[in-house]
Amino acid sequence: MEFERMPTVPTADEILDRSFRRAAKKRKEKINKDRANEEFVRAVGAAIHDRLVYIIRGFPEFEKIPPFYREMAEILYGVDNIKQSLGAVGWAAKHTKMVGHEIAVQTRRSTETLVLRKRAVARLASMVHQIDKDLLFLNKVRNTLRKLPHIEDAFTVVIAGYPNVGKSSFIRLVSSATPEIASYPFTTKSVIVGLREEGRVRTQFVDTPGILDRPAEERNPIERQALSAMMNVASVILYILDPSEHCGYPMEMQLGLLDEVKGMVNVPLIIVANKSDLRVEEGYLSMSTETKDGVDEVLKELLSHRKAWEASRKADEGPADQKPEDSPAV
Repeated sequence: MEFERMPTVPTADEILDRSFRRAAKKRKEKINKDRANEEFVRAVGAAIHDRLVYIIRGFPEFEKIPPFYREMAEILYGVDNIKQSLGAVGWAAKHTKMVGHEIAVQTRRSTETLVLRKRAVARLASMVHQIDKDLLFLNKVRNTLRKLPHIEDAFTVVIAGYPNVGKSSFIRLVSSATPEIASYPFTTKSVIVGLREEGRVRTQFVDTPGILDRPAEERNPIERQALSAMMNVASVILYILDPSEHCGYPMEMQLGLLDEVKGMVNVPLIIVANKSDLRVEEGYLSMSTETKDGVDEVLKELLSHRKAWEASRKADEGPADQKPEDSPAV
């Protein structure tokens, strides 16, 4: 995942301290004091520039990352806000290098090289401190995004429904390995991701946080993330009902949310009534994650949609040997 490789974003003082130490080593290499001051100014400007550029390159291009992660970044911090702070860092990178070079040139022509060195230090420090808030913000973004659950690019079953209807229990039953439980970094709620491997064939199961049945504008960020997961990573959606209502929500509310989900997605939607050991609901696939009755049948139904998903992906990608210039005009 792109976010896992993002380096820590240092503060303004950390950048300056590291850059000054690097430049001081360069200065010691010069015997002549005037040339040493010139080298210090040039080196500190370049060191700050390089560090700031490294920060920018550590962030992914948000237009090119998977929709799920782009949506998460938008919900949590706003992609435009992130880009604005990266732009501020880019401005500082450009101007610190420029100022370092300009004052280094002045230093070569001057007899007051120590004065110019101090002037350079002050100006460069001022510019870096101007973006300290941006650096702190970007490090907060980095620390949050890299903790997001890992969602693979694979045939994915997103499991939806009210809390306590049996979503995570189903994942544990059908996953061939212990599911990954990753807490969202800003809440106590978690998303469970399970993988089923049969030879080279991998199926991913994603348990979304419960979505409460209320108007979209009233949903909190966690609930919006669940919607994002369904919209962007689902190959097929499994909607689990609890006719026994032991989950704490009446069937009327569960069916109301189901109707909303139907209107939001364009992938296959499989509806199953869980807890058949307590109550059987006519008209739906039935299972019990408690007794395991019906679980295999539900899994078989979900996996039956793999071929259609694979064909759809091939159609979206186009012929393997088609060159970009040969693509039909839109």
